[in-house]
Amino acid sequence: MSTQMNFRYRIYPSQKQIVKLNKTISDCCFIYNKLLESKINAYKKDKTSLSQFDLNKLVKEFDVPVHSQVLQNISKRINDSFNHFFRRVKEKKGKAGFPRFKNLNIYKSLTFPQSGFKFVSDKRLFISKIGNIPIVLHRVPKGKIKTFCIKRTAIGWFAIFSCEDVPIERIEVPDNHIGIDVGIESFAVLSNGTKIENPKFLIKSEKKLAKFQRRLSRKKKGSSNRGRARFKVAGLHQRIFNQRQDFLHKTSFTIIKQFKIISVEKLAIKNMVKNHYLAKSINDASWGCFVQMLSYKVEKTGGQLVRVSPRNTSRTCSQCGNIQDMPLADREFKCLKCGFACHRDLNASIVIDTAGQAEISSSEENACGLDVRPSSLKAVEVEAGTINKSA
Repeated sequence: MSTQMNFRYRIYPSQKQIVKLNKTISDCCFIYNKLLESKINAYKKDKTSLSQFDLNKLVKEFDVPVHSQVLQNISKRINDSFNHFFRRVKEKKGKAGFPRFKNLNIYKSLTFPQSGFKFVSDKRLFISKIGNIPIVLHRVPKGKIKTFCIKRTAIGWFAIFSCEDVPIERIEVPDNHIGIDVGIESFAVLSNGTKIENPKFLIKSEKKLAKFQRRLSRKKKGSSNRGRARFKVAGLHQRIFNQRQDFLHKTSFTIIKQFKIISVEKLAIKNMVKNHYLAKSINDASWGCFVQMLSYKVEKTGGQLVRVSPRNTSRTCSQCGNIQDMPLADREFKCLKCGFACHRDLNASIVIDTAGQAEISSSEENACGLDVRPSSLKAVEVEAGTINKSA
């Protein structure tokens, strides 16, 4: 069994190579804006839509020392941005977001779709028009390399390889199941009683971030001091991001090594962050990224990630299935029918685990032709409060 993966490595270009890379990115950004302008003007003037092939013809008019594959990727970026725009218009979900012109603070990468790069050794990477760049190859990329990207970040330069047909290394885990309820007070509570503390990386770094941002606001625009101050702000944001990613990777990997069937809530996070009192804490916890990591890492165990409806999971008693009101301020769940009492997050995780097992059972029955019902996810959503009654 194989999958598609990205491999990210740190590279250390020299000062001359950094000048070349920045010049190349600047040229690509200029060409991107010119091609986007041509596409918009062509439609306004003649009602014609320039295809990616037409944009590739216009690219040839620019005499810049950039690899041809990189220039063709600019046309692909514009074509993809319009395809995504029309898709969002068709879906009618919020603002569609018309493709915008970019500056150097937004345009930060170069992509080589097929050629223009190769490994000279395990410590050197050759890039066309740039030269040999030192690379920290802490692990060898597996599978077939399809595309190569150079990305500029606040903390340095990175090489990213997109590979196909990457073999999945199987991990043997016990044939058991778990339910996970994510939150803000605790990052996650498992149905077996395990509690994972919320690290709150952004909130802990707020004072330092505010200090750096105040210094940035006092610097004169366009000055070297402002550039250095902006670098410090961006570097701190990058550090917070790296801390969060490290925590999520380690936590998700620990869970998939212990449990084969993992049940989580299918949360509408975009709607939840509209609550301005909780938006920062929700974004800092990064529940969506955590679930995404679980979804692809669980393939290594041959297990399954079950997403159940969040309806009534916090209001349903995990013992008798009774549904009652549970304000967010109440941290203890006390069932008014059977008297069961525990922390509300633990109770919700048990309900999620039970709903996940019910969904798997219903899907297996449908697959065998024993029972034909609507979508199992909808069935769980309707019966979330009555699963334990029939159990």
